Amino acid sequence: MPGVGPRPESPEEPPAQEVLLLAAAYVSDAQYNRNVPFETSPRAIRRYYFYNNWTMRVAIYFFICVDLSLALFEEPALFPLPFLATSVAEVICLTAFCGRLVHFASITSRVVFWKDTKNICIMVTIVLTLIDLIIYGSLEAVHIHGVRWSRALRPVFLISCPESRQIRRAFRSIRNTLPDILYVFLLFLFSVLVFSLMALKLFGDRGLRTAEGAPYFTNILEIAFELYVLVTTANSPDVISLRGPSDTQRCKMDRNVSPCLSAHPGHSADSLMPAYNVNWWYSLYFITYIIINTYIFMSVFLAVVYNNYRKHLKNEIRKLAYLKRHKMIEAFNLLKVQVGTEFVVKEATWRQLAKVVAPDISSSHLELLLRISDEGQKGHVDKMNFLRLADLLNIQVVTVNIKRHPLESWVPWIYQSSASLLVQRMVRHRIFVWIYDIIILINAIFIALDEKNPFISCAEWLFLSLYVMEILLKLYTYEPTAYFGRRQFWNWFDTLIIIAALVATVTNTSIQSAKKYNSQQILDIVLILRILRLLRVIVSVQRFRVIVTTLMNIGPTMLTFGGLVFVVYYAFAVIGMEMFHSKVHFFDPNFTTPDALVCGNPALKGSAFARDRYCKNNFNDLASSFIVLTELTVVNQWHVLAGGFALVTHQAAKLYFILFHAVVVILVVNIFIAFILEAFFVAYSLEKSDIETAIEKKIQELGVGVQEEDVKDRKLTENMDTKDGSFSREDGDRRRTALKGLYCRIASKKYRTVDALLQRMFESEIAPEDEGPSLDEILNLSPSDIYPKSPNFENSA
Repeated sequence: MPGVGPRPESPEEPPAQEVLLLAAAYVSDAQYNRNVPFETSPRAIRRYYFYNNWTMRVAIYFFICVDLSLALFEEPALFPLPFLATSVAEVICLTAFCGRLVHFASITSRVVFWKDTKNICIMVTIVLTLIDLIIYGSLEAVHIHGVRWSRALRPVFLISCPESRQIRRAFRSIRNTLPDILYVFLLFLFSVLVFSLMALKLFGDRGLRTAEGAPYFTNILEIAFELYVLVTTANSPDVISLRGPSDTQRCKMDRNVSPCLSAHPGHSADSLMPAYNVNWWYSLYFITYIIINTYIFMSVFLAVVYNNYRKHLKNEIRKLAYLKRHKMIEAFNLLKVQVGTEFVVKEATWRQLAKVVAPDISSSHLELLLRISDEGQKGHVDKMNFLRLADLLNIQVVTVNIKRHPLESWVPWIYQSSASLLVQRMVRHRIFVWIYDIIILINAIFIALDEKNPFISCAEWLFLSLYVMEILLKLYTYEPTAYFGRRQFWNWFDTLIIIAALVATVTNTSIQSAKKYNSQQILDIVLILRILRLLRVIVSVQRFRVIVTTLMNIGPTMLTFGGLVFVVYYAFAVIGMEMFHSKVHFFDPNFTTPDALVCGNPALKGSAFARDRYCKNNFNDLASSFIVLTELTVVNQWHVLAGGFALVTHQAAKLYFILFHAVVVILVVNIFIAFILEAFFVAYSLEKSDIETAIEKKIQELGVGVQEEDVKDRKLTENMDTKDGSFSREDGDRRRTALKGLYCRIASKKYRTVDALLQRMFESEIAPEDEGPSLDEILNLSPSDIYPKSPNFENSA
């Protein structure tokens, strides 16, 4: 078959430039799942292209980062700056946000602009921020301390930014989950209240005391708080620990009262026995409470959140899939011409469209996509194949540059000798990997032994020599630039670990030989580097690599929930700084002054907060606030933090910590767990799409294909251009025979979002000829609407 370069374009008159730009805008929106109802006038289209330009997106994210980071420089500040400097920076950021908003208004209709909730949120936040700046600046001018309450609203700019679609979707999941979870939460609070009343009647009038000597369960609000904390297990079994009157009197009679006063959270083992001394039947009350509220209700929370998350996520995906198809149909209708009895897009028009949507696409890549779209080489693309253009552009195709080993060029008589070929076959064999797996395990045993033993010390050099030999053999077998290619993560990882082990061993030997020099820090680093050698197990064990690869695939989407957590943390941190800053101060642990013992606040005298030296857990700056919120998320000893800040302010301050726990631990963390579950289910169950299969099939047909396993140790390049700019079957066969030159294949899927996987799954359920519901019906789809009925998609997880 002769070379198949680009076919000559048809003589038909191409579409107008404005029509082509409009169609390209639709295809680009479908490619990136954008849903901006822009105006279709030529001026609005050009503004829309500029609106989506990467420089504009980078600029708006820059101003968002600057606006959020101002909290580091405002009082209470980690790096204090004058109010004038921070206020000017904030006004500049607000101006940038206004400019972006005006730009958006210029590309959409007035009705669409004012119906968009995120535009309203941005405008209201800008106005409130300006009002707060004016009020706060006026108070500062007359030396009156004010409250910067608008700082908690700064994450609104991040959420409402059009580029933050994923974060808004996560917040919509929370909003959609709230109605169902609210009923469960109210039932949970009712259960806590019922048990609180039971505890008040059961323990209130018995004269019992806590391990610290305080009255036990005599106040209904304190009881409710302690039982709420017990649900998190942070104060278990301390809340069960109590003393009877005789124990209290015995402590008072004893001159050495420190054992009685030293029992506080963190010493639960010692304080559990007095509860049994009073009456072991009391434990049945707490066991019943824990079973009902900790295990049953918390599990119900997760079940409700997961069920609603899946339901609303699939509804979002359904909307995305239909909006994508709707935009592709709009693009097709703009460019279609009638050929015979069907409407098609001419090849020349298709080429122009693809070049506008993807300006950097190479000629060979474009030719490959055209061969897939125009399978019969009819000179046009039908509707079904045209609708796949956005998916085709989303799939990365790379060329594999198979190079000759340098030794094969320099000394071919040696490299191609029988002994050399035998060595290469041995290194490529699976047994070679198994042998080094066994060596790693044996090395792990020797690392755990006493290194002062001369035999162990010599063995370390033996293992190191074997590892270095392994790297040298692999570099001899595989082409070096391919072995250390940009995508060869595991090869880099393996080599760096061996280099670290070599540095550690040499450094350790040098330190031991120089008797006069002995640095414990250097020795610690040496030991850590030697232990890192064990991480090579990740490279050797295939199941480990599968898990790590799956985590890497869903990792980018996990950043969405990282942004969600950051937004919640930021709002609570700003509120916490306004409420609690300067209430607690940190002193050096060596200080023994009275202020140091009570964290600079006499109200903490005798409290568990001061005794445990939690002084650095404060809200005196943004960084410290984030650390405190992280500790609250872990929930261990969070009641001690809540109790300490309640002592320095008011008992009502505990509501701040309860609200944070309910929002982050009960709601956000459970949604994160639901996301992880869904991500793993989908990532493990979904195979290649039909689009990917079609591309791979066409690559093989053109004679320029190479399998994944064939390029495992060869270099991947991003450049799609071949030397002649076209595909040739004869050239492909010749290069295939020689195993040298350029080949094409689908790139590894390094960025697989759950949304993309589920969207692909749902699109497979839609018939090619199905145009779906209208635009208004798509935007108003609810989770109960299944159009069409898609049992596989609905039961995917």
